Amino acid sequence: MRVLVYGFGPYKDFKTNITQKIIRKLPRSANVKKIVFPVRFDKAQFIAAVEKHRPNVILGLGQCGSGKDLRIERRAVNRRRDSKEEQGRPIRRGAATSLGTTLKLDGLGKQAHTSGSAGDYVCNFSMYVMLDYLRRYGKKARYGFIHIPHNYPFDRAFRLVRRVIGIACRT
Repeated sequence: MRVLVYGFGPYKDFKTNITQKIIRKLPRSANVKKIVFPVRFDKAQFIAAVEKHRPNVILGLGQCGSGKDLRIERRAVNRRRDSKEEQGRPIRRGAATSLGTTLKLDGLGKQAHTSGSAGDYVCNFSMYVMLDYLRRYGKKARYGFIHIPHNYPFDRAFRLVRRVIGIACRT
């Protein structure tokens, strides 16, 4: 079982990113590939990671600005924008309006809630690009995404991510 787990570096006003810290702290493993992406709308970086590592499971981690609970994202929307002032535009013209995740992340406890929209910034972009790529090219990898508030307790977030990776490696 090959697992690709990714997060992001700092962005906008944030000097750090909790997902980058989690990725860096994960122990090295032959079957778990770890990537910290720069926060940018770059389809090639996401597709290249899938092509290079050929994972069976992909777990994306993104930092959200506020909240006290983790958000398990259920779908990515075909929309992106750099700022709230900007009008959104499609990630891929003529493609599906939204794509659902395929990795079941149920049973993570009271600290995690499901969400029907990952927004329209780079986290959603990464989700949509990877899900679209997997679907169009018949790849069987299961995909899931978790948003973690920037001020969430690091140790709790880290334990949960390790638990999800452990479950993914066994299924």
